[in-house]
Amino acid sequence: MNTETIIHPKLQHFGLNTSNMDAMLDWYRKVLGMTLNHRTPWLGGAQRTPWSSAAFVSNDEVNHRIALFERSGPAAEAPREERVQHIAFAYQSLDDLLGTYARLKELGIKPVMAADQGVHIVLYYLDPDQNRIELNASNYADEWTATEHIKSSESTFAPFDPDRLLAARTAGASAWDLHKRTLAGEFAPGRPARA
Repeated sequence: MNTETIIHPKLQHFGLNTSNMDAMLDWYRKVLGMTLNHRTPWLGGAQRTPWSSAAFVSNDEVNHRIALFERSGPAAEAPREERVQHIAFAYQSLDDLLGTYARLKELGIKPVMAADQGVHIVLYYLDPDQNRIELNASNYADEWTATEHIKSSESTFAPFDPDRLLAARTAGASAWDLHKRTLAGEFAPGRPARA
């Protein structure tokens, strides 16, 4: 596990806030050939969020290239600077992601949230302008399987303590074992995750 050198992840997807979900889905389908892989009402379960639904679309083998988050009610009129919901970068392996976590922690850069989202293990950071930057590693060996997961599964959100996950990986647990154990709540953080 590399904890010294910067690993260059690929830009994987970005998230947009919208109050016009159906129009956005139609536009991206028509303009970029995006296919809807998953749509879910109410994001975050018991957690309070400003979103009433989410949709995940792609025009290639990656499970999603755009994540759309629908705002409703008073939150629908978000200022223009709040329309980019997040920007995501994908690592090739969980070890690359956890090694990056350890390296950034040494630099005093800590995630604001860590979760297993079923298809990915994710760490969210805030840049100096408070933009959400997602660093992730797929729980699956190939994009086809990840896409099948996102098409056929309910939304998953299992917060975890990255230090505890890193310790279990360092102790020899496999990436898939960590995924299952995270979903079971074994690495749950001591405080609730931020939405």
